[in-house]
Amino acid sequence: MTLEHRMATLREQGVHTVMATFTDLHGVPKGKLVPLEALPSAVDSGAGFAGPSIVGTGLPRMGARSEYHGRVVPESLRPLPWLPGVAHAVCDGFAGGEPLETCSRQLLRRQLARLRQRGWTFHVGIEPEFFLLRRGEDGRWGVADGEDRLGKPSYDLKAIVRNHGFLDDMRRHLTALGFALQQMDHEDATGQYEINYRHDEALAAADRYQLFKLTAHAVADQRGMVFSCMPKPLAGAPGSGLHFHLSLTDELGCPVMADADGPMGLNATGLQFAAGLLEHGDALAALCAPTVNSYKRLAVSDSASGTTWSPVWKAAGDNNRTCLVRTVAGRIEWRLPDASCNAYVALAATLAAGLDGIDRELPAPEAIDADLYQRHAAGESMPPRLPRDLHDACAALRADAILRDDVGVAFCDQFLALKQAEWDAWAQQVGDWELERYADSF
Repeated sequence: MTLEHRMATLREQGVHTVMATFTDLHGVPKGKLVPLEALPSAVDSGAGFAGPSIVGTGLPRMGARSEYHGRVVPESLRPLPWLPGVAHAVCDGFAGGEPLETCSRQLLRRQLARLRQRGWTFHVGIEPEFFLLRRGEDGRWGVADGEDRLGKPSYDLKAIVRNHGFLDDMRRHLTALGFALQQMDHEDATGQYEINYRHDEALAAADRYQLFKLTAHAVADQRGMVFSCMPKPLAGAPGSGLHFHLSLTDELGCPVMADADGPMGLNATGLQFAAGLLEHGDALAALCAPTVNSYKRLAVSDSASGTTWSPVWKAAGDNNRTCLVRTVAGRIEWRLPDASCNAYVALAATLAAGLDGIDRELPAPEAIDADLYQRHAAGESMPPRLPRDLHDACAALRADAILRDDVGVAFCDQFLALKQAEWDAWAQQVGDWELERYADSF
């Protein structure tokens, strides 16, 4: 379809403005509004932004490369059902006429180009978990639904009925945006939900997830709530993961990693891919669990609901949710990412690690058929665990030359500088827990 045809169709749909969006280093959707008449320029040369004003670009304050140009991807244009007259568009980042190496979408595109050289396609199903929160009159954050107080709230239908307005708005809007919805449920923590939709090719899956977030923020705001991707906002409760279901197909559409009769349902290639994830697990933690708060989810802890699914140990198992890599139906579920990650970056790094496992023919991981939490409680020997905090995860990324080179040194340098500053800021804070524990103790 030509751009002129797309514009004519949008006009017929009542669209007068395009929301040209990109994703910053933190995974946050950003952008500007562009009149529909200016769309050809936004496609050809890009919507212009001041590069240093965008987190993580590394662009200077002057010169030809000080401008960030977001080139609209025409195929991504969709009218926004919750913002009449406005169409959403995804942008690729450019500077000085070249693809910007610190643009997270370009990061994923480069990894997928490596994959296409093998004749393979990367398919990803993303499972968004999130909280619905509200800031109280006392300034403190809490669950938006004050009646959501069950000790074990998983699949609570009463909460679903109370919040059906939000959920049904999401159903209507996501369906209008082309999402193939599969299910919605209340998760293991109070105020926590999950909405599932059909998998897609990796770049489309990441684009779709960003549109999901944009929609959820808007719908929650319209109802006086906050859609929160904070990994663990509630102490003593499970956190929000962003699990990736991964599979590869060849040029004929045949599975590259699956073997129903193989260990954990994988063939040699699939086992090598899984081994690559575990080999680079510490460094991947920085990119897939990128906040100070992330490591309160990735902790051996009790949960008020009696269940926790956080993947603490670097292990693989067939349908074993206590492992970092869970295999199911011939695909790999990568359980490390949380809701605060940049999906483009996490997918790019995940793919890079898996391909490294294939290229180096890493040995197959042991299949764990035990509950690792029970083994840990019994004092048994355990697989290596993930980093305990963001500082250690960033140190692992800094030390992993293979992953940094494959993902992109320029991006990783920007990422590590920002995350070091985040850790330093956190290390200087004094919280309520410390005051209660230490103020009058010595």
